[in-house]
Amino acid sequence: MSLEHYAIAALIVLLAYFIRGITGFGSGLIAVPLLALFLPLTFVVPLILLMDFTASLVLGGLDFKRVQWQEVGALIPFSILGVVVGTQLLVNLPVTPMLLTLAAFIFVFAIRSLLNIKGEKPVSRWWAIPTALAGGTVGGLFGTGGPPYVIYLNHRIHDKTLLRATFSALFFIEGGVRIVTFFIAGLLLAQHVWWSALGTLPLMLGALWLGGRVHTGLTPAQMTRLIGILLLVASVSLTVKAL
Repeated sequence: MSLEHYAIAALIVLLAYFIRGITGFGSGLIAVPLLALFLPLTFVVPLILLMDFTASLVLGGLDFKRVQWQEVGALIPFSILGVVVGTQLLVNLPVTPMLLTLAAFIFVFAIRSLLNIKGEKPVSRWWAIPTALAGGTVGGLFGTGGPPYVIYLNHRIHDKTLLRATFSALFFIEGGVRIVTFFIAGLLLAQHVWWSALGTLPLMLGALWLGGRVHTGLTPAQMTRLIGILLLVASVSLTVKAL
């Protein structure tokens, strides 16, 4: 990469994990589509997987006692199945259809965030099955499996601190499953992925710290709309790149 690309990548990492520090999710949704504009998806997805796994460990450790473990336990079994399916698609599908699918997926979630669409009534736990399958598959394919989980858990947990802690615990466990699956598929065997993750670690930790500092300063509605704007830009950019 050129020096300019390194600088842009650093800014993307800072932004993505600043958002993650505030909300407990969203780093992959922001980082993957933006980094994929100038880096291969088969490099970006494993890189963000390693970084998200570390971020989940940091945030989950801070809020371990607040994790709603019954919700996590309902999601993990079918999430594992989805991860296996998504990883196979990442290895075997051509790049252009994957980018267009990712752009469409991000666009839908961006509009949902901008309009602040959510309900107050808790949904049935049976919705954990399609949620986990969708989240695991999209996570394995794009490294951005958060939206299905976010939508489901937003309808199950209304305390934002408990929600943030539960997100981190869920993504940590699912991330461990994806790491194993990616090793088997050969996506984590390249040394440059690990060196890149190590090199961006200070940026990620600093951004998480800053995000944690402002976690209580923004309302959930403000944060949701900010994420929506960022995702909308990422979706349009990905579409232009693919076409």
